[in-house]
Amino acid sequence: MDARLVPIFCYVRSSLLVLIFCFLSNGVAQAHPVAQGRLEIEIFPDKIHARAQVSTEEVFVQNALSSRESAETKPDELYQRHGSYLLEHIRFSADEKPLAGRLTAVVTPHGPGVQRAIYDFEFVLPAPPARLRIDENVLNEFDYAPGNRWEATYVTRVAQQGRQPVEGLLLTSREPLVIDCIWSTSTADTALGAARLDRWRLTKDYVRHGVMHILTGYDHLLFISALVLAVVTLWDLVKVITAFTLAHSITLTLSVLNIVRLPGKIVEPMIAVSIIFVALQNVFWPQRTRGAARLGVAFFFGLFHGLGFAGGLLAAMEGMAGLTIGLAIVAFSVGIEIGHQIVVLPIFCALKIARTLRTGSIRPSEYALRYGSVAICAAGIFYLIAALR
Repeated sequence: MDARLVPIFCYVRSSLLVLIFCFLSNGVAQAHPVAQGRLEIEIFPDKIHARAQVSTEEVFVQNALSSRESAETKPDELYQRHGSYLLEHIRFSADEKPLAGRLTAVVTPHGPGVQRAIYDFEFVLPAPPARLRIDENVLNEFDYAPGNRWEATYVTRVAQQGRQPVEGLLLTSREPLVIDCIWSTSTADTALGAARLDRWRLTKDYVRHGVMHILTGYDHLLFISALVLAVVTLWDLVKVITAFTLAHSITLTLSVLNIVRLPGKIVEPMIAVSIIFVALQNVFWPQRTRGAARLGVAFFFGLFHGLGFAGGLLAAMEGMAGLTIGLAIVAFSVGIEIGHQIVVLPIFCALKIARTLRTGSIRPSEYALRYGSVAICAAGIFYLIAALR
C-alpha cells in the first residue's frame, strides 16, 4: 500500500476495531453500561428526606459484581444490601460538610412487570443549610468492559420546604447536583402549583447525557459505522443520517410518552439484526447501499434504535410534567446527534480522502468497506447471540 494511505487506512481500521473490541470484550446483552433511576429529595430546615427508585438491573449488577455476593443470598437480602450500598455511594453535604444518613425503608419490587425498588433515606441537618451538594459514584467501581465502567444516573426532583419544587434535574457521577437553599417566608417564594423547571440546566444535562449514551452504546456505534462505510458523497451522508435520526426520534418520543413500547427481548435482538443486515449488505450487495433502499433500511431499523435509546428513561420520567418530558426528549435527542457526528464525520472524512487515492486495482476505501463490514457483522452476530439468551 502507498505510504500516503497508511495513516488514513489505519485510522479507519483502528476506529472500527476499538468499537468492536469494546463490544466483544463483554458478554452481556445490554450495550449500555448505564442504570437509570429516579431520585426525589425533600429539604427541611432540620433534615432531608431522599427517595431513590432504582432498576433491578442496578441492584443485581452491584450484588453480582460485589465480592460479598454468594449463591445462597436471598432476593430480599440483595435489595437490603443495595440500600446500604446506596447510602455509601450517594453522598449529601451541607455547606461543604458531609451529612450522615440512615436507610429508613426498603420496598422491593413485587408482581409482574414491576422492575424498580424503592429506598428511603433520612439525613439530619445541624442547621438550615445555605447550599446542598449531592455526589454519586454508584457502580463506578465495576468495569463493564476494559476502559468502560458501569455507572448509574438519576432523574431528580428537589423540593425545599416553602419553595416550588424543581424537577427534571440529572444526577450523574460526572455532574453533582448543587442546590442553593433560600429560606424565605415571602409569599412569592412559597411553593404553589406545579414544579418549577430550570430549562437551561435541564437542557445542558440531557444534551450531555445523550452524547455519552451514544459514545458508550456500542450497538448504535456499530450500526452507524456500517452505514457510513458505504457512503460516498456528503449528500448521501446527510440523507442516510437524516432517515436514521427521523426514525429514532419518532419512536423515542412515542416510547417516553407511553404510546408505543416494546419489551427489551424484542428491541435488543432487532438492534443486533440491524447491525448484521447493514454489514452484510455492504459486503454482498454494495450496489444497494445508496439510494432509496439504504434510506429505507436506515429508517426501518432506526425505529428500533429509538426504542433502545429510550431505555431506562421511560420509568425514570414517569410522573414528570409534559413540558419537562418534552424538553428532556429534545435535549437528549440533540445529544444523541452530537454523539453520532463525533463518530460519523471523522470516518467519513478519512474515507473521502481515501477514495481519491488508489493502490493497484483496489482503493483503500474498498478495503475499509469490505473488511470493516465483515468485522462489524461478526460483532453483530455476537451481540445477537447475547441478546437472545
